Amino acid sequence: MNRSKNLERLQNEQFDICIIGGGASGAGCALDATLRGFKVALIEKEDFAAETSSKSTKLIHGGVRYLEQAFKNFDFAQLRQVRHGLEERHTVIRNAPHLAHPLALITPVFSWFEGFYFTIGLTIYGFFAKNDTMPKAQWLNKKETFEHIPTLTPKLHSSVMYYDGQLDDARYCLALAHSADEAGAAVVNHASITNFEKDSSGKLIAATIKDNLSDKSFSVKAKLFINCTGPHGDSIRLLANPDQEKRLRPSKGVHIMLPPEVLRSQDAMLIPKTKDGRVVFVIPFEGEVMVGTTDDEYRDLDKEPILIEQEIDFLLDTLRPYIAKVPDKSQIKSGFGGLRPLIASSGSKATKKLVRDHEVEYDEKSNLLSLLGGKWTTYRLMAKDTIDEACKLLNNETECTTELHYLIGGENYNFEEWKIIQKKYNLDEDICQHLVKKYGTKAHNVLETSIQTDRIHKDYPFIKAEVIYTVREEMVGSLRDFFARRTRMELMDWKATFNSVDAVAEIMASELNWNEQQTQTNIADYKKLLKNFMQKANVI
Repeated sequence: MNRSKNLERLQNEQFDICIIGGGASGAGCALDATLRGFKVALIEKEDFAAETSSKSTKLIHGGVRYLEQAFKNFDFAQLRQVRHGLEERHTVIRNAPHLAHPLALITPVFSWFEGFYFTIGLTIYGFFAKNDTMPKAQWLNKKETFEHIPTLTPKLHSSVMYYDGQLDDARYCLALAHSADEAGAAVVNHASITNFEKDSSGKLIAATIKDNLSDKSFSVKAKLFINCTGPHGDSIRLLANPDQEKRLRPSKGVHIMLPPEVLRSQDAMLIPKTKDGRVVFVIPFEGEVMVGTTDDEYRDLDKEPILIEQEIDFLLDTLRPYIAKVPDKSQIKSGFGGLRPLIASSGSKATKKLVRDHEVEYDEKSNLLSLLGGKWTTYRLMAKDTIDEACKLLNNETECTTELHYLIGGENYNFEEWKIIQKKYNLDEDICQHLVKKYGTKAHNVLETSIQTDRIHKDYPFIKAEVIYTVREEMVGSLRDFFARRTRMELMDWKATFNSVDAVAEIMASELNWNEQQTQTNIADYKKLLKNFMQKANVI
């Protein structure tokens, strides 16, 4: 992806569709529309997956909680959401096998009745998953349970094991944007829409864009604008047509990251009930253990939602009945908060009771198409529904082809390729496996870009060549782009990230032509952000 060339295209070409927002839904729409023959621009104000799409629970699932609510409350909207998620699950894994894979989840139970109840429920859950090869749910006895997760409490009776999928959400979103770019879309990050231009009837004909890396502004012309800004969707809707009512009720969810000793397992755990009526997942991710999530209404959209101490207490308390030795706060390595783009209910439901389904809204007055709501697992279906509607508006009858479209790095992927890389470059096993799992068939390209194979930090497999590659090929424009989203180091370990900033900044400065003042400012700003995360969570 070449940002300079794409910026030039935005200023000099007229587009059929301009998509606003580079998260999963926006990048998914960009890929779908481009494959259908549209001339597409994709604009992201920060970085691809910078907000909601990099801060999920990293699961590809229908949602066991939604299934339970569907049956208890005779709520067919919840049931439809489960079915959509499970139908899409196999497609998400198939199209990027380097970034997504099946994951076993263990649900500990404390009585025969609980085991029976969850076995029936998770068997029904699996029944809705057509066309995939996930193993069916099974009831494990106590001995079998401890073979999967040895750190569980000895008080448990048994467990129920079922399967869902796991993905690296930020890199999956990047793969969508990168694949759209490869197919012909003009994809640009760090570019904000500040205003719309309208014709005499009030319909959108252009958008004023500010390049946040240069502070220059320009206009992008398109026949149709699509709003895919997630929790921020109302701001674009109202910018296009101030007479519209707000539709979204964003909610905040947080996760904490703990050391691998908490589980000592490659399998995950589902905690089926919390004191506020949710479920919590305890999941191996990138060698650490991620615990989440919470669900609280969030109104201050101008501020990034971050992990605070009370939320840590809630998640550790939730772990307590299930783990033999509950970790204390000093063992927390990092954490993050994200927002869900929930569509407001006509009643006064709590956010945790709102359906995670999506809606494609067309505003006839402004000609703006908005994709509202949804969740990661159904991103492709959400994009399909949106571009289907765009096709009607632009008189295009081309069918969606994304179901069988491999994302960049995914076609002909073979995990065993890491052994060839190790033999050729004489690198440590964990580095080779990391490169193959994150870049897929492009792993060799990373090492061909640079001979700098030193680790960025001694405890992690990230190498300096990745900094150069991600700047040149993946549009990294800031330190946080690299640490939080191209690698997931910020999510994994705040202190290790803090200690690695200077070394990475030195390489980025050379690649991006930062002068000494720019370099020091970027270092100081990012370190300040990391310190703030640690202080708010009280884990310094």
